[in-house]
Amino acid sequence: MLQFEEVTIRSRTRTLVDGVSLGVQPGEWHALVGQSGSGKSLLSRSAGQLLPPGLSADGSIRLGGQDLLAMNRRNVRKVLGHRLSYIFQDYQASFAPFRTIGQHFTEALKMHDKNSLSAAKSVISSSLESVGLSGNLAKSYPFQLSGGQLQRASIALALLFSPDVLIADEVTTALDSVTGHRILSLLQQLREDTGCAILFITHDWRHVRRYTDRIAVMKEGRIVESGGTHRVLDHARHEYTRQLIAAAPVLSRLASGLPEVNL
Repeated sequence: MLQFEEVTIRSRTRTLVDGVSLGVQPGEWHALVGQSGSGKSLLSRSAGQLLPPGLSADGSIRLGGQDLLAMNRRNVRKVLGHRLSYIFQDYQASFAPFRTIGQHFTEALKMHDKNSLSAAKSVISSSLESVGLSGNLAKSYPFQLSGGQLQRASIALALLFSPDVLIADEVTTALDSVTGHRILSLLQQLREDTGCAILFITHDWRHVRRYTDRIAVMKEGRIVESGGTHRVLDHARHEYTRQLIAAAPVLSRLASGLPEVNL
């Protein structure tokens, strides 16, 4: 579904991601883990040509056979938010401060599904309610919402067209534990209903164990280990992976044979 092949990301002076190959299969929930600065977010952003100024990506990133890196900007915009969607760690950047939440949804409908404009109010309200928000918040401006509400609105916007691939970058960062699990359960339901694949960037190993099928571990711009979730968590082969797991108290207790706590 989404295939990174020998992707290298550089600045003028440094190589930040070095020849990474990674495949996310249809319907798969694939975790990408590693310490801050390992290149996880840069790799994911390269798929949508969303790298910061001064960085460039080489290699190939294919979505259903199309090379995203070879596309022009116009065609990339047609893919983003429709077949490939993002939930960003910096969710506030998803919204312009002088547009209402509803206006952001309407712009997305104009871009990808003009036939739905006649029922836009109902579509927007249903989307917001699906992530636990009131449909009336469509009339609000971003600054009128709390951080958690704005995060959930960004998730609703990303899920609006049931994308083929959803890239979720620290999706639960601004949410409390209960709401975080609710959002991840929503993503799980989307995956079951539509076959959507999820590339899940996170530091939370509890979520990795509970939701994901496969894991790739990044260190200093390279994949150092990958495999099925339970194989990697229970029988990690790379020393760096073992160090990351040891730093997660819940997983450390599980590895030592103590009873698992149901979250």
